[in-house]
Amino acid sequence: MSGSLDRFARPCFEGFSSHEDRRERNEERRERKSDFENSEEDRRTRIGSLKKKAINASSKFRHSLKKKRRKSSGRHASVSIEDVRDVEELQAVDAFRQALMSEDLLPPKHDDYHTLLRFLVARKFDIEKAKHMWANMIQWRKDYGTDTILEDFEFGELDQVRKYYPQCYHGVDKEGRPIYIEGLGKVDPNKLLQVTSLERYVKYHVQEFERSFAIKFPACSIAAKRHIDSSTTILDVQGVGFKNFTKSARDLITRLQKIDNDNYPETLCRMFIINAGPGFRLLWNTVKTFLDPRTTTKIHVLGNKYQSKLLEVIAASELPESLGGSCTCSDEGGCMRSDKGPWKDPNILKMVLSGEAQCFRQIVTVSNIDGRIIASDKPRFANIRSSDTSTAESGSEVEEMASPKATRSYLQPKLTPVCEEARVAGKGSSASGLPEYDEYVPMVDKAVDMGWKQQVVQQNPLDPGGSMVHHGSEIICIFVKSSYLMK
Repeated sequence: MSGSLDRFARPCFEGFSSHEDRRERNEERRERKSDFENSEEDRRTRIGSLKKKAINASSKFRHSLKKKRRKSSGRHASVSIEDVRDVEELQAVDAFRQALMSEDLLPPKHDDYHTLLRFLVARKFDIEKAKHMWANMIQWRKDYGTDTILEDFEFGELDQVRKYYPQCYHGVDKEGRPIYIEGLGKVDPNKLLQVTSLERYVKYHVQEFERSFAIKFPACSIAAKRHIDSSTTILDVQGVGFKNFTKSARDLITRLQKIDNDNYPETLCRMFIINAGPGFRLLWNTVKTFLDPRTTTKIHVLGNKYQSKLLEVIAASELPESLGGSCTCSDEGGCMRSDKGPWKDPNILKMVLSGEAQCFRQIVTVSNIDGRIIASDKPRFANIRSSDTSTAESGSEVEEMASPKATRSYLQPKLTPVCEEARVAGKGSSASGLPEYDEYVPMVDKAVDMGWKQQVVQQNPLDPGGSMVHHGSEIICIFVKSSYLMK
C-alpha cells in the first residue's frame, strides 16, 4: 500500500518542489538582471566619465600643442636665408681651413665660411698670404681685446663726436645691405679730438665693426632672406679739402685704414662718393690707376646730381631726405641719430640676441663656374651650438663637385664643416649649447677649386693686398697719400 502511495504521492511532491525551484530561479534571474542592469549603468557611467576626461585631456593637449606651435612659429618666423656658393670658392675655403687647422690657427668661433672667404679674396686666393694675414688678425684680436669689446667698452661721447664727424647707419639698400653714411666735408678734426681721444675713437671704430657682425649683418640677413656681410657706403665730400686733414686727422685715418684692411677685409659692397668737385674727380682719375680694378669697380664718383644713381640701388624710404630720399626720421631726432634698420625691429633683434638666428636648417645650393646649380641639399644637424650655423658633413664630395661628373644631381653633398657664427652682444665666446629646436631657419649655401691658378699679386702701397676699402675716411687717406706721392 505504501508502495502505491509512494507512487502517486511522488509526482505531487516533485511538482511542488519544481514549482518552488522555478520561483527561486526566477527570483535569482531578476536579481541577476537587476545587478546586471545596475552594473551596466555603472559601466556606462564610468565609460562616459572616462570619455569626458579623455576629451578634456585631448583638448588641453591640442591647445597646448597649438600654443607651442604659435610660440615656435613666432620664434623662427619661417625665415629662409639664401646663400649660394660656387664650387671653386668652396674648395678654396676648404683648403684654407685645413691649412689653418694644421697650424692651430682656427679658433672655433672664427671657423666661419664667409670670414675665411673674405680673407682669401683679400689675398687673391693665395693661401700662404691669406694664412699670414689670418694669423696676424687672430693675434691682434687677443692683444686688443676685440672679442669682448661690445661688453667692455662704452663710448658715451658719441653724440658729441657726430657733431664733428657726421656718420651713421641708416636703412638698407634694395638688396638688404646696411647703408653707412659719412659727411666728410663737415669733419672738424681739431674739435673731434677735443671731445674724444684718438685711442677711444679707434676703439669705438672697432666696436662698431664688431656690432655689425654681431647684430647688424645677421638682422639684415633675416630681413632680406639672404646672407649679408657687406655694406653700401655713401661718402659726401662736399667741402672736403686738405684743411680737413691735419696731421692728427691723417694719423687717425691711417690707423683706421690699417685696422680695417688687416682685420675686416671685403666688407664693402659699393661706395658712392657724392658732391665731388672737378678737383676731386681729377685726383680720382689719377688715384684709381694705383688701385686694384676690383676696388675701383665698387667706387662710384658722382657730382651734385647723384640722387637718381642712389635711388637705383636704394629705395626712397630708406634714403634720408637730405640725400634725395623721403625719410626724415622726425620722431627719432633725424636720420643721423635714428640708427634706422632691421636691427631695430624688436622681433628680429630678439632672434639675433637670443641666438635663434643662428639655428639654421641649411639648404645647400652649389653652382659651378657657369652659374648652373649642380647640388642642392638640406643637411641634417645634430645638436647645434651657438657657433654652428652652417656646419655640414665632412667628406670628399667637394672634390667630386669640381669634377666633370659634377653635373649630376647631389641629394646629399658632404661638405667639410665650416661653422657660421654671428657673435651676440652680451654673451661670452664659449660654445654654450642652445636649446634644441624642432625647426631651424632655412639657409642656402655657396661651394672651391684648388686647381685654379693662384695669382701672386705685387702689393700696392695705396691698396694693400688689393683688399677693399671700407669707410670714406680710408678712400680719403688714399687720396692724401697719392697727393704726397705725386709731389
